[in-house]
Amino acid sequence: AAWRAAQRGLGGEVIVAAVVDEEWQSAGTRGLLERGVRADAAIVTEPTRLAIAPAHKGFTWTEVTLRGRAAHGSRYDVGVDAIRHAGLLLADLDRLEREILVRRTHPLLGHASLHAATIAGGSGWSTYPDWCRLDIERRTVPGESPADAIREMEEAAERLRASTAADATVRHVFSQWPSDVALDAPIVTALDGALRSRGEAVAVEGLSAWTDAALLNAAGVPAICYGPGDIALAHAATEWVVEADIARAADVLERLAIAWCGAR
Repeated sequence: AAWRAAQRGLGGEVIVAAVVDEEWQSAGTRGLLERGVRADAAIVTEPTRLAIAPAHKGFTWTEVTLRGRAAHGSRYDVGVDAIRHAGLLLADLDRLEREILVRRTHPLLGHASLHAATIAGGSGWSTYPDWCRLDIERRTVPGESPADAIREMEEAAERLRASTAADATVRHVFSQWPSDVALDAPIVTALDGALRSRGEAVAVEGLSAWTDAALLNAAGVPAICYGPGDIALAHAATEWVVEADIARAADVLERLAIAWCGAR
């Protein structure tokens, strides 16, 4: 799309950034921004089913370690079951989502959420487990911060300690902020116009996954997502994109570049 637009003579510059590591800590986009690369706006070509996606959720990963006391399975008077304490913590987090997080909403993204990503602990059938570790992912909506999610986990651990004398520690592992661009922002209206000029139906949706758009927005580059494919197929055993949709997206992005930059 950028090459075709350039052949027609643009009055501005189009930067094509093929970056690495967007599935982990986004070293590619972070590196571009650290080197001072900036733009008036950006399109992140994540799979949006050819919808305009001006917003997506963020996430925070926390690890909770619970310590118990190992003992023979018959010695309830000695053993402290770290896994049962983990179960109580999960029940409290379930209440947090059911009563509080469902009220933290965004018009395109639904409500904030959390889930237990992994759990491990114990050593054998007839032994009280002296440890258990939970990895919790908290999905944040615009208006929430990683600090909010970390505080919630620390408060849940404190409630558990107060009610059971459990030994629970919380460690922040990694976070990425949510992203949100106004529906009337110039890049949103320009992409809307490019779609309409090609006779495409215009849909505006939130993207459930996190993307590098959040880093660009934080650096002052209004960034939205638009591209072929369906995020519901991501990380599945079989991922695919309709070939014709790639061509449609390229045509729309060519039109956007020409309209945005103008003719030379």
